[in-house]
Amino acid sequence: MIKILTGIIVTAVFFISSSVFADWQQPELSHNLTPVKKSVVASDFELPNMDEENIKLSDYRGQVVLLNFWATWCPPCIREMPSMEKLHQMIDAKNFKVIAINQMEEIDDVFAFTGQLEVDPTFEILFDETSKVSKDYAVKGLPTTYLIDKQGNVRYRAVGGREFNHPDVVKTINQLINE
Repeated sequence: MIKILTGIIVTAVFFISSSVFADWQQPELSHNLTPVKKSVVASDFELPNMDEENIKLSDYRGQVVLLNFWATWCPPCIREMPSMEKLHQMIDAKNFKVIAINQMEEIDDVFAFTGQLEVDPTFEILFDETSKVSKDYAVKGLPTTYLIDKQGNVRYRAVGGREFNHPDVVKTINQLINE
């Protein structure tokens, strides 16, 4: 009886400590975007998408672009994906585009990863196999996101996970669309 009781106590402590540890590792996602003090022209690039078609950033000139650098092994990247999909669905595609640039992972691995998500992303996923584009954008950590205006200028950035469908973010994007 004592062994059974001890086992129950150990199991309970494990689950309690695991949930506390899980909460500790996953702070709330922010929704703040940092304005870029001096607007700079976003570097153009050409990368393959999930269908192995080459896509250029300049293809989306005239639209506001949320450019996100991410990887499947990055917990905050995974946590912000559903909000990016919701944002992508909320704003008219003729005015706005979400582009997620995966860092140094194989297309098949990312395809398998997205198939496991609750909602399959419908926004553009591109592949930066050598991290050249992330170097051009001075990405120091993942996720890193840039908000690019219709003229192709970087206007906002965010380092770390974000809740992109937050009303404040949507308001910022709509302001850029209406400029």
